[in-house]
Amino acid sequence: MNKIGRPLEFNPELAVKSAMELFWRNGYEATSLQNLISSMHLSKSSFYQTFHSKHALFQRCIQSYQSMLADSFLQQLNTAPSSKFFITSVFQNIADEAAGSTVPKGCLLMNTANEFSQNDPEISKMVLSSIESLINIFELAVTQSQQQGEIPIDKNPRSTAVYLVSSISGLRNMIKAGAERKTVDDIILLTLTVLE
Repeated sequence: MNKIGRPLEFNPELAVKSAMELFWRNGYEATSLQNLISSMHLSKSSFYQTFHSKHALFQRCIQSYQSMLADSFLQQLNTAPSSKFFITSVFQNIADEAAGSTVPKGCLLMNTANEFSQNDPEISKMVLSSIESLINIFELAVTQSQQQGEIPIDKNPRSTAVYLVSSISGLRNMIKAGAERKTVDDIILLTLTVLE
């Protein structure tokens, strides 16, 4: 229901998804309010009534992206043959982006961190919180891999997870910049030696 009691005539989740794709592709500053309204198929009044502002909508998109990414990683981890297989498959999927036919968008979290450069405390806090949630997932994967006997127990799970997540971010930025598949494969091969 909107604030005057009438039911919404659109799906807010789908509208947020459309906005997220736009922000992800173009960045925050380059995405105009008109771009958003058009992409979300909303009137200006409906936009303000539901999302209040471009900044508030962007925050909601960051939350949605973080939730989507964390849910995807957790599902992959829970269904993988082993926890180490999950880690290596994440990197393999990233490598596939370098050979894809679509223009790579990078990681929305890292794109946002690069664009805002800590100039917006609220956004910076959200990005850091989102990255932390991903680190926690990889820390769990490393710990499970150690319990499964696939990763040496002398590896620090937390430090290893931070390294893996930062490597993922760097790789996706390189792919977005146009790095070739072989270059990405070589970097991944070196990166994954941390699990040995």
